[in-house]
Amino acid sequence: MAVNFPSLDPAQLHPVPGVTLGWAEANIRKPNRKDVLVISLDDGASVAGVFTSNRFCAAPVVLCREHLQQTSASGKSIRALVVNTGNANAGTGESGLSHARQTCAELARLAGIEAEQVLPFSTGVILEPLPVERLKAGLPAALANRQTANWYNAAQAIMTTDTLPKAASRQVQIDGHTITLTGISKGAGMIKPNMATMLGFLAFDAAVEPSVLDTLVKSVADRSFNCITIDGDTSTNDSFILIASGKSGLPMITSTDSPAYAALLAAVTEVAQMLAQLIVRDGEGATKFITVQVEGGQTLAECRQIAYAIGHSPLVKTAFYASDPNLGRILAAIGYAGITDLDVGKIDLYLDDVLVAQAGGRNPAYREEDGQRVMQQSEITIRVVLGRGAAQATIWTCDLSHDYVSINADYRS
Repeated sequence: MAVNFPSLDPAQLHPVPGVTLGWAEANIRKPNRKDVLVISLDDGASVAGVFTSNRFCAAPVVLCREHLQQTSASGKSIRALVVNTGNANAGTGESGLSHARQTCAELARLAGIEAEQVLPFSTGVILEPLPVERLKAGLPAALANRQTANWYNAAQAIMTTDTLPKAASRQVQIDGHTITLTGISKGAGMIKPNMATMLGFLAFDAAVEPSVLDTLVKSVADRSFNCITIDGDTSTNDSFILIASGKSGLPMITSTDSPAYAALLAAVTEVAQMLAQLIVRDGEGATKFITVQVEGGQTLAECRQIAYAIGHSPLVKTAFYASDPNLGRILAAIGYAGITDLDVGKIDLYLDDVLVAQAGGRNPAYREEDGQRVMQQSEITIRVVLGRGAAQATIWTCDLSHDYVSINADYRS
């Protein structure tokens, strides 16, 4: 069951001018479920993305990178995205690449665009051939029901082990113009930074010069989807895409130094963080949402290194699942994080407002019942103060339960 998952009203997902979405039931893996999504973009939109660091990346990831480079070189724009769930098309070799190319070619034929103007995405089981004929057969229906207000259906169409659809929407004012931002994400397991078994698509109607959008997507990913971990596994298919439709009337943002860029960065980051946190709240078998804050470091990198060591630790995560204040596990994770010159005698550890360890040792005033009280909450903050600088970092994670094992053991059943 998802942890304090906010209710989602489809009517509150604002349409983004220049973006339409359509879905189909193509029986990719299971019948009677939305499993194909087409996102169509008006000509002139800018698109940028970041993708998994896994060397065994899926065929669609390879093709997305290729098509983004091709359209950038030719001056053409990406006009459509196609997503299937139920099959990752990863670990499928040359046939997988062929299937991804066939998908792009068929959508391009139906939509009257070029194949390089299509970005493909897949999510689901790895090492199984993509049923490409079923996917292609579902494309006409997905094209036929495209609407600007289809964001909720789109969120449903990209789910795998997700228990709930994930979407977020905002409207902000920038230089007197209303900018609309709406996005969807999916993911519940195989989640680790760089990036995760996740797909994220976030559109807004500001106009952004392509090179600036490339900077924006990296900056936003680094503050959102690269700050979550569920189980420490980096997937083969991770993709986060920003779409700038340019329909708002706001003059094109051409520099990262402009006030308009700063305002847009803040707005996009807010929505992306919401989408990223929804993934953690719906983590496979999760019962607790945990924020890990590390402060007082010399660099952002070392703060994140320690935060991830805590967030990835099965011993820490299972302790939180059991509400067992066996908090020496957190100190151990800090110690093995790999900061070789770390002075543990300066470290303080808090659970919410409870000071557990002070100057590297147990706080004399700490009572185990206080730690247990905090650990019984569904939302918990672990705060580590390193005492060696001004840098800080925050990540979001969850506990590790029996259900996580069951969900992944039964995934292909």
